[in-house]
Amino acid sequence: MIKQALAISFLLSAPVMAIDVVHTSTPITVDGVSESTWDKATWHDMPHLMDGTLPSSEDDFKGRYRLLWDKNYLYLQADIVDDVLIDTHPDPTEKYWDDDALEIFIDSDASGGIHQFNHTALAYHIGLDNQAADYGPDKKAHLYTEHLVSNWIRNTKAPYNITWEVAIKLYPNNYKEGAVNTPITLSENQVIGFMLAYCDNDGSDVREHFMGSHEVQPVNGDRNRGFIDADVFGKITLLPKSK
Repeated sequence: MIKQALAISFLLSAPVMAIDVVHTSTPITVDGVSESTWDKATWHDMPHLMDGTLPSSEDDFKGRYRLLWDKNYLYLQADIVDDVLIDTHPDPTEKYWDDDALEIFIDSDASGGIHQFNHTALAYHIGLDNQAADYGPDKKAHLYTEHLVSNWIRNTKAPYNITWEVAIKLYPNNYKEGAVNTPITLSENQVIGFMLAYCDNDGSDVREHFMGSHEVQPVNGDRNRGFIDADVFGKITLLPKSK
């Protein structure tokens, strides 16, 4: 019993993955083209299974990402290998998790907690049409595309990877649905809750793979916790500007 209690305590207290994010004095052009400014950012892999089954090969799915920041945006560049792109739901608020989608989890003050039907954290599901959906307090899906700029381009050479770029505005915990909300000005040493995932569908009614950047401890066997609980996010720290 003591050993079991210690094991549970370890799982609950296991340190989250922490990443330092370099500042950029030059705003990123979000066009799916990798400019030289990105060279200062570190790549991070997306190897963790969050739902479904593991991809059959690196051609089926392989992902990595890097981050930069300025006062207005958190910038994300993802390098995605996905041999089949699927977008079968024309309504971007309908079953968007079963189409290919990049999912960005943001907790602007890293406070954690349940966020499924509130905006203390957000889970932006960005489809291939660059629309971003999440649930609102009314327990319905809404579009939050105005919170970000998203563009991707597929490489013309094997393995025909996608360069997907996103500039994300951050909002405080008191964000109100349907109101005029002011984005946060990002600052040095700010700590933000963050996680990244990719919904991969190869032609089924539901996605086959859901792969992420951070390992999530399962609850009753379920690792698909990011859209519910911001405690499973990792943390990023915005590094001071270079002198």
